[in-house]
Amino acid sequence: MIPLTRRHLLTAAGAAAVAGLAGCGDDEPDAKEGLDGKRAGAMDAFKVGDQFKATEPLTFSIMMLSNQTYPYKADWPFLTELTRRTNVSLEATAVPGSDYNQKRSVMVSAGNAPFIIPKTYHPDEEAFIAGGAILPVSDYVDLMPNYSDKLARWNLQPNVDGFKAENGKYYLLPGLHENVWQDYSLAVRTDIMDKLGLTAPQTWDDLANVLREMKKAYPDRYPLSDRWSTPPQPGGNNLINLVGTAYGARAGWGWTPAVWDAAAGRFVYSGAMDQYRQMLEYLNKLVTEGLVDPESFTQTDDNARQKFAAGKSFVMSCNAQTLVNEARKDIAKIPGATVAKMILPTGPMGATLPGYNRLENGIMISKKAAESKNFVAMMQFIDWVWYSDAGQLFSKWGIEGQTYSGSIEDGTFKLDPGVKWAGLNPDAPKGLQVDYGYSNGVFSYGGSTKLLSTQFSDEEKAFQAEMNKRKAQPVPPPAPLSAEEREQVTLWDSALKDHVFQNTLRFILGQRPLGEWDAYVKELEGKNSTKYLDIVNKAYERYKKAHG
Repeated sequence: MIPLTRRHLLTAAGAAAVAGLAGCGDDEPDAKEGLDGKRAGAMDAFKVGDQFKATEPLTFSIMMLSNQTYPYKADWPFLTELTRRTNVSLEATAVPGSDYNQKRSVMVSAGNAPFIIPKTYHPDEEAFIAGGAILPVSDYVDLMPNYSDKLARWNLQPNVDGFKAENGKYYLLPGLHENVWQDYSLAVRTDIMDKLGLTAPQTWDDLANVLREMKKAYPDRYPLSDRWSTPPQPGGNNLINLVGTAYGARAGWGWTPAVWDAAAGRFVYSGAMDQYRQMLEYLNKLVTEGLVDPESFTQTDDNARQKFAAGKSFVMSCNAQTLVNEARKDIAKIPGATVAKMILPTGPMGATLPGYNRLENGIMISKKAAESKNFVAMMQFIDWVWYSDAGQLFSKWGIEGQTYSGSIEDGTFKLDPGVKWAGLNPDAPKGLQVDYGYSNGVFSYGGSTKLLSTQFSDEEKAFQAEMNKRKAQPVPPPAPLSAEEREQVTLWDSALKDHVFQNTLRFILGQRPLGEWDAYVKELEGKNSTKYLDIVNKAYERYKKAHG
């Protein structure tokens, strides 16, 4: 997954601040209808592990995000082989990524969207519930044995419950991960670490000490100068997200205003939590001591990379792909320079990871699809492509003997040397995505930890092995709002978020003293943070009473 895609996911998770808690009114009728006359082309007995193949040639319409890195091609081998295996052809409405959300909104609202609407990030689906344009997909998961099996075996129902509307149904089929997957961390110049005799930091306090030693040796430089802060989002970048998570606050990319406080049994406002203040104190200390470049929170990625490439900084945010494709290439001209992905430091939350990132973007189903005589076959097709082990392996890597060899079960999997993907086989003549259409973000996401590990180098596998030792934090309970409540909190949310983000940056940079924290919290209350939480907590109590 390219960094921008992951950033979108994290930003969408943060945007769930308001709409992620939202739902529809109590008066929505049961969306499930009888399936008589809608089984044409479906398999009579479709179960986990079966290869889905329609009993007659079928065509389903689909909205297709055309990624700028690998633009949609109707003749991709992926699509040809998909038809051969399933007897299903896809009629694609291809839309560039920059226009995707807007085009999707227009088409769904007008009632002329394709049957299958993938690449939808929760809570985007909730804008279409009241109008009745999309199906409550939770009514039809009994038609999807692979989805249902993974939901149960991987204990993901609590996660999916967070997608539910006030009526107890959900309208988006999410991508499912077997385990929490932590990709983002910090890249560190390991040659500098070795030169200074420094050991890998275990905690964020350890990292501060590492940065102090680097500053002593190179007083004219900022040891950490970060990226992923644009488009300008004061208070909303990756570093703030990582530190916030370690302290137990939702911040930066991971921002969401309402955070579940298990001890109190209620939702609290993230930007007013003591944990949020502790995060700010830590980051402010790093900036005040000259350990973090103040421009880290506003500069472009290019500026951050140029500083790293010139040896003006030694630490910068990264993920598995940018480590290989960017950071290592950026420092190639520095004699003896080496860089590695740091095991993510821990903080007051201990060796844990957020449990909410086990779900990916997912699929909405147009209400019109339920009127089709091929509806059951379509749901079986979706279940095989997006949720079966075989479908996920095919969508990600293609055909054994053509684009890969070996098995993911015994660890012998290997991408064909003539095919490149991300950091694998970077000099190969053909691209898995561009030339074949596999590992396409429209189809390929989620899956088992073994499948996920096939995209990793040995170095990244070692990183993931350490991350997998950590315990996933529990996900918050559902608190879906009514349409009227959602409209009300939406009016408050923008001003609240702007105030949090602006002051996050001011506190970190020392432009506002942390001694004014109490005054800042009062300012949030003046912008209706308390009323916001009252609505959310009433929604939680109402849902709990109605659905348990």
